[in-house]
Amino acid sequence: MHSAVHDTIATVWRLESPVIVGALMRLVRDLGLAEELAQDALVAALEHWPLNGLPDKPGAWLMTTAKRRALDHLRHRQMSEARQGELAAELAAMEALTVPDFSDSLDERRAGNVADDLLRLIFTACHPVLAPDARVALTLKLLGGLSTHEIARACLATETTIAQRIVRAKRRLAEADVPYEVPRGADLAPRLASVLEVVYLIFNEGYTATSGTDWMRPALCEEALRLGRMLLELAPTEPEVAGLLALMELQASRTAARTDAQGRPVLLPDQVRGRWDRLLIRRGLAALERGERLAGGARGPYLLQAAIAACHARAARWQDTHWPDIAALYAELATVAPSPVVELNRAVAVAQAHGPEAGLSIVDGLLTHPALARYHWLPSVQGDLLLKLGRRSEARVAFERAAALAGNQQERGLLLARAAQAGDPA
Repeated sequence: MHSAVHDTIATVWRLESPVIVGALMRLVRDLGLAEELAQDALVAALEHWPLNGLPDKPGAWLMTTAKRRALDHLRHRQMSEARQGELAAELAAMEALTVPDFSDSLDERRAGNVADDLLRLIFTACHPVLAPDARVALTLKLLGGLSTHEIARACLATETTIAQRIVRAKRRLAEADVPYEVPRGADLAPRLASVLEVVYLIFNEGYTATSGTDWMRPALCEEALRLGRMLLELAPTEPEVAGLLALMELQASRTAARTDAQGRPVLLPDQVRGRWDRLLIRRGLAALERGERLAGGARGPYLLQAAIAACHARAARWQDTHWPDIAALYAELATVAPSPVVELNRAVAVAQAHGPEAGLSIVDGLLTHPALARYHWLPSVQGDLLLKLGRRSEARVAFERAAALAGNQQERGLLLARAAQAGDPA
């Protein structure tokens, strides 16, 4: 019985903790303290619910308990003369507050400050003053409700490393005096870009793990999708938010087809498209249409990448893919968000549309780019194009170099197999 209650508490906590921490952060203006008070409410639930049974509204129970902890803290905190009158009014208003049912649907929960609190929390956790790995860890902790152990397992790091990363991130936010707010005006675009970058980093680490024995970590993809859907609910008029969600939905639709029975990678040309998730494809195409309607023709990087993913999703077979459209989309993406990785992807599309020599000429121009010096997909693409041109010995060397750079064991095995294939004229 207690085990079932604890499982329920864990589920409720994962769903409700972002709302609770966001509301407490608005009251106490200290991220570390807000999380501590929320954890106090969780401990209270673990103590009371197994004995007294589950409350009718578990989310509201946690929120009420956490706010009472915040009230107690504010009452006992030493404050300056100038703040005492303001504090008294604040306390009176809070004590008169009727706590809403936070276990209801998201649409119902948007009453009052809930949506604003969540947005503020997302922008705080993803603040560019933090390093990318710190933003990822803090976002998974605050918005995903994941434990330090779960984050460590997902990121292939020790619990100590993740705990220190989160502590340092909260300290850095406090030292930088980061305001707890949703940026406005000219500040919004770069800050929103940071939020989207973090969510996509989480998704990409799940979609193709950078290291370890598994090629994919589906739990991270699912978490990124959950965050993307939440973000679109909270920011429904931002085209790039819709674009990112569309991109993730369309890419995630391939999950079941991306590995074989032994867990080995299956690349896009060889995937059985009947195993692609049609529901995710429909959702992705709907989000793409919504984003393009909001963008009014001025597509950003996530909308363009989603449009590329949609070209693959609409093709019933690899041979049906319309590569000239994809090459044109990559060319547009290169003007909006230029990067050597985009150029490498454009090379693949150009090779498919206009022949391997055309693609290889682009790849050759990237071989000395410092940003791609340890990027294993560069020699991998080079090897593939050389193999198509019949330059087998050069292809084998390129695949071996790619395998040496790959951090993921499954990718390394795939690349070594391709090297062996290139070295075997049969």
